[in-house]
Amino acid sequence: MLSNVDDRPVGLTLLSGAIAALLILPLTWLVVEATTVEPARAIDLIWSVKTLQITLASLALMGGVTAASIALGVPLAYLTVRTDLPGRQFWTVAVALPLVVPSYVGAFAFVSAFGPRGEFHDFLAPLGIERLPEIYGLPGAIAVVTLYTYPYVYLTTRAGLIAFDSRQLEAARTLDSGRLAAIRRVVLPQIRPSIAAGALLAALYAISDFGTPAIMRANVFTRRIYVEYHAYGSEYAALLSLQLLAIVLVVLALEHRIRPDRDVTSGDRSASPVALGRWRWPATLFPATIALLALAVPIWILLGWLVRADSGGAAMAFEWLQVFNSVGIATAAAAVAVLAALPVAYLAARSDDRLAAVFERATYVGFAVPGIVLALAVVSFGSSAVPWIYPSLVLLVFAYVVRFLPQAVGAVRSSILQIDPRLLEAGRTLGDSPTRAVRRITIPLARSGIVAGAALVFLTTMKELPVTLVLRPTGFETIVTQIWRAQETAFYQYAAVPALLLIGISGLSMLVLLAQDGTDGL
Repeated sequence: MLSNVDDRPVGLTLLSGAIAALLILPLTWLVVEATTVEPARAIDLIWSVKTLQITLASLALMGGVTAASIALGVPLAYLTVRTDLPGRQFWTVAVALPLVVPSYVGAFAFVSAFGPRGEFHDFLAPLGIERLPEIYGLPGAIAVVTLYTYPYVYLTTRAGLIAFDSRQLEAARTLDSGRLAAIRRVVLPQIRPSIAAGALLAALYAISDFGTPAIMRANVFTRRIYVEYHAYGSEYAALLSLQLLAIVLVVLALEHRIRPDRDVTSGDRSASPVALGRWRWPATLFPATIALLALAVPIWILLGWLVRADSGGAAMAFEWLQVFNSVGIATAAAAVAVLAALPVAYLAARSDDRLAAVFERATYVGFAVPGIVLALAVVSFGSSAVPWIYPSLVLLVFAYVVRFLPQAVGAVRSSILQIDPRLLEAGRTLGDSPTRAVRRITIPLARSGIVAGAALVFLTTMKELPVTLVLRPTGFETIVTQIWRAQETAFYQYAAVPALLLIGISGLSMLVLLAQDGTDGL
């Protein structure tokens, strides 16, 4: 463990600092734009009753989604990694697949299914059920966002459980600890860094999401920023975005203070699955219900759009080039994000120095900024600082990395925390240089976290809408731009095909990536 400034590797620190600075640089646009707001108008915006209500609603959305994501993600990870759950391989993939569904598609599907005039209402009417619970508002937004956000907690917790030394749990059981007591006393303290990493991603996604709250009519910060941008211009959106960033910084500070000890070691990960006994088959109802709500509902609605929507013009026709463009740009973003995450995550995991924590926290800022605001920030940065690459795919990939790098950092850091530092020291004593020791020992042992981080970046890039719409070069069409065009023109059958393809391609990638995590539980 690197514990002081003298032990801090200079090259690694400089590299991590350069990455953090590069990520934050475009966001200075927010500060520049905010300074152009008239003081009186700025005070009215910040201290108005409406802003207070929006702030409270945003905090409620973030807190509700975070708590619910932990409540779903942690048990699902334990069931699919450590138990003899029937069909464990299938449920491992099925409960991760909601991450591939864009939350705005899920929100529209749930409104179409459970709204006052929705499909499910018509289905239940002959049974005498005339009214369903209200789907609109903050509770509905929390429910829908959670269904498409809990996989963050599930995947990072799963990576922690895979690397967990099973001998510690067996030792606790030999000391007459019950199963639940052993999990509470031994397993949870060891995997809390993994849970915290996923929970932080869920919280930041919830507070920065625009599409779902807008569709569900939840008046939160992102919706207000969008309204202000169209009504008054970018400077007002920048001011409100700074308020949102202030909340995010508080969340990051709180998460850092409650973060558990980082001296977590790995060991023997082989163990017999926990026998569920008579609960073995009933336990499948938990993942089955979650998968049914998160996957079956939107697929059902999409198929309905495909069958019933009116025909449109040839200009709206779907092209396979859009699929190749989406997969290619998402793969590039995932590769760059993992390469950038490795030095930041390693330094944060192996150093107690405050500077390492600052660099790590800097990578989370872009994830919390609403996509439309980040896109405009990169446009301003690109057109002013690097006009020779604006617009281009290079700048588009850069924007994806700014937005989704913390997904890779959190997953990689969690896996590195599970590696005993003495293994690296042993490699050094055998003549390896620091770089060679990391390449031969740390990276192979942290593979599950690296793969999980790459998967998260790939999947979220595939479904990112605002950044793609604003920064894509002219003529570069993807699956999400096709969905957006189809929805704007109300030709829903042209949105259904690419949306179903998006789910299928991302689902296949999730299957391949999870199969590489090196666990027998898959």
